[in-house]
Formats: sequence, structure tokens, C-alpha cells
Amino acid sequence: MTNPNAVYDNPLIGRYASKAMSERWGPLRKFQTWRRLWLTLAEAEAELGLLAADGVTPRISPAQLAELRAHLDDIDLPNAAEHEKRLRHDVMAHIHALGDVAPECRDIVHLGATSCYVTDNTDLILMRESLHQVCETLAAVIDALARFATTWKDEPTLGFTHFQPAQLTTVGKRACLWLFDLTLDLEALEQRRDELPFRGAKGTTGTQASFLSLFRGNHEAVKELDRRVAAKCGFSRVVPVCGQTYTRKLDTQVLDACGGLAQTAHKWGTDLRLLAHRQEIDEPFETEQVGSSAMAYKRNPMRAERMCSLARFLMGMPAIAADTAATQWLERTLDDSACRRLYLPQSFLCADAVLRIALNLANGLVVNQVVIARNVREFLPYIATENLMMAAVQSGGDRQHVHEIVRKHSHAVTARVKAGTGSPSELFEALQSDPAFAKVNFAESLDPRQYVGRSPEQVAEFIADHVEPIRKRYAAVLGMTAELQV
Repeated sequence: MTNPNAVYDNPLIGRYASKAMSERWGPLRKFQTWRRLWLTLAEAEAELGLLAADGVTPRISPAQLAELRAHLDDIDLPNAAEHEKRLRHDVMAHIHALGDVAPECRDIVHLGATSCYVTDNTDLILMRESLHQVCETLAAVIDALARFATTWKDEPTLGFTHFQPAQLTTVGKRACLWLFDLTLDLEALEQRRDELPFRGAKGTTGTQASFLSLFRGNHEAVKELDRRVAAKCGFSRVVPVCGQTYTRKLDTQVLDACGGLAQTAHKWGTDLRLLAHRQEIDEPFETEQVGSSAMAYKRNPMRAERMCSLARFLMGMPAIAADTAATQWLERTLDDSACRRLYLPQSFLCADAVLRIALNLANGLVVNQVVIARNVREFLPYIATENLMMAAVQSGGDRQHVHEIVRKHSHAVTARVKAGTGSPSELFEALQSDPAFAKVNFAESLDPRQYVGRSPEQVAEFIADHVEPIRKRYAAVLGMTAELQV
């Protein structure tokens, strides 16, 4: 027997994604869903009065439906694999495997259907369930990050443009930049989840010809069969037209939304890595966690780095789905099958993994106030120059003369800073000693809170208007945590 440790193990399953997402896309759940779809089709056909060849006897008996219900989960995967090895067709293999344990159902399973009835509809079921899980976890991330933003809404910190010090913002306001992108992602993911249609019962090339034959030309019965199968699977919408497969455009729309989430996570993770470099914000760090095998002093932002890495992988998935949608021939071609087996499950496993890291981060970010305050003090002289200049003018100074004094002193200090012989704080000292600023109250200009604008108010308003509705929709899942395996 092959040692399981001797073969490749997908790290999305072994290291990163949740058990729930991993099991959802596993073979057992897929084939269990196939059997439920066969039961659903048979039930709907029986309910609509499908008759046998004599035109009188019901084609599907209650006993056959009962036997089918009794064998939804007893799937013998090795037996199915043997059938597939012989038949070279996965759906037919599982039809035979079901017939082995439920022989009375052989002639009603898959009645009028094509393989895509089970494969495509199963994919849509699993995608919708996965979208729901992703939305729930994302809502929990939003809630946790919003609590962080509220806690730190008043804490002044250096803002950066071009990664150069700019005007002050607050720690909480910066968190709202990440939050807003996350709320946009949630909106897109919810839309795809709520609007996802079912393929339904459409036949081999989407014409429903096989079902029309079964129902002896009764168009209304065939239309109702399509609606009823979808409703039994929890879908209120069916694709209005399709070939053998549902349009692969649906896959691209779903994966585009997942890719958008990855963009946000990558941006947030990159920001955290930059802030970790500045020692302003740290990610959670375990008591015995090792930052480097050689440099024992290191505390690397490995969670944010991993989130960026997985997000980068996820951002690549929509492009493959787009290629697939663009290259489908006429009513169908099978070159979509193998790649969809890879990018559909792995996109959701990766999105789940990214969000687990995001939730862990949002619940455990550490704000180093002393470092942040020190960095603010270092650059506050530059930031305060406009206020100081206006104060000097209001006390009787000439605006152009004062501006020139500020320009000369600031450039001189900057030159010394770059030469390693000075500090930005010298700018305050230089201006205080200049007669043009003799009447200016420098103490009033040293309070960083004067320079954050409406940051605290913007945080409160954003959370009230954009986060609270999300909290209400997802109240049952808020407060969840995510323990990372590695």
C-alpha cells in the first residue's frame, strides 16, 4: 500500500483551508450530491405523472423512490473506481455503482438526463454553499476589523503617500480603508451567491428533447420539471437557455468576485508588512513562535506574508476561468472539464484560507502606541509648518516673508537629516528662535490631534452606515475565530 506521505498533498487542504470547505469539495460530498440529484429528478418526474410505455402505469414507483432514498450515502468509491476504469466515464461508473446497491432503481436513475445534469448542477450547489461560507467568514472579518477601527479611531499616526510621510491620519481611519474594500467584496460575493441560477433539467444539448419525449410532447410538464428540480435543490432561478453545460460565464463571474477579495487581502497584507517594518503594528505572535531559524531576534509578519501569497494564487484563477469561457465550442466541448476540477475547488479553498488568516489578523493586531507617537513627533514639525505659518501671519507677519523663513529652515534641517547630522525636531527649534515666530504659541501646534481632520468622525460614520447593516445580516456568525494550523 502506498504511503500517504509519499505522494503530493495539496497544501490548501493539508495546511490552510477549513475542514468544512475541504470536505465540501471532496469526492464523497460530490457523489452524494449526484445521488440526491438523481433522486430529485425521479421525484419530480413521478410527481408530474410520468407514465410507462403503456400510457397508464406510473413510470416510477414509490418503492423505487424509497430504495433510492435508502442508498444516498452508502457510496462504495473503490467499486465506482473499478467501473470507471472499465467504462472510462465517471457518471456512468456511479450509475452502475448505485445500481449495484439499489438494483430496483436501475431503470429510473438518470432518466432523460445527460451527465451535466449531475456534474453541472453539483458544481452550482457547491459553489453557492461555498459562497455562503465565504460571505459568513468575510462578515466576521469585517466585524473584527471594525472593532479594531473603533478602538483606534482617535490614535494619530503618520499617513503616507508614495510611502513618504504625508499628513496625519488615525490608526482607525486607515483600518477603514481596508474595511471599505472588504465591504465591496462582500457585496459582490453576495450578489453572485444570491443570483446564481441552476442548470436544471435541460437534456443533452439544452433542448429538453429527451424530457419532451418522456412526457409525450407535454411542454408545460417539461417546463415544470425544470422549475421543480431547481426548487427542490433550493434554487429559485434556472438558466433560461444552455447547451450541454451551463454557460461558463457564470464561473468567471463567481471567480472574479473571489479574485476581488484576493486583491483586497493582498493590499491589506502588504500594508501590514510595511507597518511591521516600521514597528508600528504587529500581527499576532505565539509565545514559542520562531521568526527565523538563524536570526532568533526576528518577529516576521508571516501571517500577512502568507495571506499575500495565497491571495496572489487566487488572483490568478479568474484568468483561467476566462480562458475556459472564451474557448467553449458551440453546445459544449470537454476541454473545460479537467481545468474546472482544479480551479473551482481550489479557488474556494484558497478564498477560505485567505479569510481564515484575515480573521486571525483582525482579532489579534497589536498597536505599538509608543512607536507610532515617536514617529509622529519626528515628522510633526514638517506637518505643523502650515499652521505655524498661518499663526505667524495672524500675529502680524508678512505671509511671503514667513513662507521664505519656513522654506529655508525646513530645507536646511532636511539636509542635515539626510547627512545624518540632524533631526526633524530641529525645525521647531529653528522656527521658535526666529523673530518672525516670536508671538506664535508653539505648544498649541504640538498636539497631533489637530492634524487628523475628521478621521475619528469618519470612522464612526463609516461603521454606522456600512458595517452595522452587515452586522445585522450576519449576527449569528460574528465573533468567530480562526486558529491557523501552521
